[in-house]
Parts: sequence; structure tokens; C-alpha cells
Amino acid sequence: MEFTRPRGTRDFLFTEMRERKEAESTLRNVFENYGFQEIKTPLFEELKLFTTKSGEEIVDQLYNFKDKSDRELALRPELTAPVARLYLNELQKTTAKPIKLYYYGSCFRYERPQKGRFRQFWQFGCELIGAKSPEGEAEVISMCNESLESLGITPADININHLGIIRGLFAHFNIDTKTQREIMVIIDKGDKELLRESLVGDNPVIDNEELNNVLLNLIDMVGGKEILPDIEKLVKPYDEPQESLAELEELVKTLDSFGVDNYTLNLGVARGLDYYTGIVFEVYIPELGAQKQVCGGGTYSLIKVFGGEEIESTGFAFGFDRLMNAIEELNGEKELKPYLDVFVAPINDETRQKSFEITQTLRKNGIATDVDLNRKKFKKLMNHANNINVGKVVIVGKKDLDEGKVTVKDMNSGDQELVSLDSLVDYIKGEL
Repeated sequence: MEFTRPRGTRDFLFTEMRERKEAESTLRNVFENYGFQEIKTPLFEELKLFTTKSGEEIVDQLYNFKDKSDRELALRPELTAPVARLYLNELQKTTAKPIKLYYYGSCFRYERPQKGRFRQFWQFGCELIGAKSPEGEAEVISMCNESLESLGITPADININHLGIIRGLFAHFNIDTKTQREIMVIIDKGDKELLRESLVGDNPVIDNEELNNVLLNLIDMVGGKEILPDIEKLVKPYDEPQESLAELEELVKTLDSFGVDNYTLNLGVARGLDYYTGIVFEVYIPELGAQKQVCGGGTYSLIKVFGGEEIESTGFAFGFDRLMNAIEELNGEKELKPYLDVFVAPINDETRQKSFEITQTLRKNGIATDVDLNRKKFKKLMNHANNINVGKVVIVGKKDLDEGKVTVKDMNSGDQELVSLDSLVDYIKGEL
């Protein structure tokens, strides 16, 4: 009988796990340096949590099931909805705002596996609940940018838009909700030819030439802060987008204060979800090709969708697996620090028990240590130490032990030194 892993999942071996843990640790350090605290939600939630957020059609993409009490549950496909539920259950009435939280965990989607897309994947993200704009948005974008820099993913292309500009145009021309949603989905696809066909083709979705021309010109606006006057000129005739445009301009000023300058204003970023209310952004790593998007986020009012108060939140989520692809693509194979500091090698059976005592002493003092458990001959022990790339080998011989000493060999230089057992911990720490 042969057992294989389920389709769309992966096994991670030693080196890959060390690389992922190092990236995870880097992100935690950045997030916590900004004052964010970690939370954890269940791997599965009530099915209605996700259908309320995304509609019944999402069920086809979920791992959903009934438990033994006939309750409808689903493995989480993302973490924004669980965080909103956690806020309503635990934080709404007891925690001062703004609330800064972050999360890291696996998610599950039942979709066709392909390059860069799996049925089990990981997200690392944050939510800033109850902060004023644009300060909150600027801080979140700054933290996103600093995270990428700390991972060595540079240059990253942060694309920013304010959905209120397009929504304001829709409001001015009295476009119904269904049509708005259809257009936003097309914009979110990034297919400008499809958008042009939808707006000015034989059967336009919107029967308004003026609006269609403004939308096509607006979506083409991509660049730095120098394009703001062009946006102003384009939407000047319409009152409804003006407040959102002013907010975008204020965000640009605030990003300058946060020291973020590697962004692109891209009026074609839509995110495609109804609950986004203001600033949205996506991060692209062009070297990843079709899977170039590694992050998406923005400002939204999701808590109200679940029956809570009207409160603005800003957040983003990294596709952690794509981050790892970006690190490899941009930085190549990274040389990792050896996973062990010391290997303890007993020369013979007489010194074996003492070797275990020495090993435990080193471990209790925070020194990553391994010891021979297979009673190998000394030559094979040294070969093993070479193979695992350990820096130091503590050689435990009877003659040295009788003098209260052991031999410490530096595997890089080949130098050896007799060290007393009483000073072994300090000696090793001094050499690390």
C-alpha cells in the first residue's frame, strides 16, 4: 500500500523549514516593532462566516463539511473574516482603539493546483482597527514596505489607488450596484482590452459615453505623485469623487513623512471586493511573472457586514508562499547558519555517560547541541560532524576527563584546544 500527500499540498523538509522560519521571524520582528500583537483563530469556522462575507458562490472553493452535530463548518480560506469575527466576540467592547493585531497561519481553498497556487497555503497579515486615515493607511503601507526590505525583497512595486474615486463617478452617473460590481471585477482582472470592450464595444455594460471615456482614461493613469494633477483635471467636473481624491493626496504626503517613496499610483487597482471603501494597494514582484502579486490590502468596513458597528479597518496579507518564491528568485540560495552549534563525540563507551551529561549542560545554557546516539566509531563521528556542518566538536576522551577536561575542535580551522569542564560553557559561548 502506498500513501501520498493530498493533491495541492506540500511537504517541507529541514532546509526549507529553516528558511520559512527565518522569514517568519523577520516578519514578526517588523510587525511587533510597529506595536502589533499576534492573535490566532481556529482552522475552521462556521460556513456562514465566509458566505456572509463573499456570497454563496464561494462554497465551490471551500473545504466545507458537517460535524457530528450537523453544524456546517469550513476550513478557513482566508483570515480577514475570522479576525473580524474575533473582534466582534472578544475585542469590540473591551479594547481601546486603534487595535493593532497580526496573524500567521494556513488557509485552504479547493481549487485547481498550479504553479504558485496550492490548496493549502499560508498568509501573514495584519489588521489596524479604528485608526484614522490617512495616518493608519500610511503606517500599514510603511510596515508592508519595511517587511519586504527586511526580507531582501527589493525593489518591490507598491501600487496604490483610492476606490472612492471610481465609486464617486458611479454615484454621479447613477450606476446601479450590479453594474458597478461587474465593472469592478473586470478592472480587478487587470485586462484593459476586456474593459475597453465592455465599455465601448458593440454591447457596452454602461450606456453612457461620457462615463465610459472617463473610466478608460482613469484606469490608464499609472505613475508617481506627478500624475495627481492629471487625475484632478479628469475628475474636476464631478463633485462626488473629490473627497476621495483629497484623501489620496493626503496619503501621498503622509507616506513621504513615513519615508516611503517606492510606490506607484495605479488607478487600475480595484481589489474586486465590495467591502473595500477607500485606499487599496497591491504589491508586485515582476520577477515572479504571472504570480507577481505577493500582497493585497486596503481600508474596508467588513465588521459592519457581520452586524457590528461602523468602524474602519486597514489591513493587508502577504501570500507567504509567494514571499518565499520571491526571496529565492531575487536572492538566490541563501547560506543558512548551521542548525547546531556543537556536536559531542565520545571516544569510547567509557566516556558515553559523561558525554550525555556534557550535552545536557550545554543545552541548558542555550547552546544547540547534539550527541552520538548510535555508538559510532570515532572516525565516523568526525565524518558525521563534517556532513552536518557543525562548528565545534567536543571530543570526550577518558584521559582528558581524568584531568577534568575535554578537547574542543574547531571544524572550520581544524584547531583543537583542551578546555576544562568548568569553563566549557563560557568557552563555547565566547566562540559562537
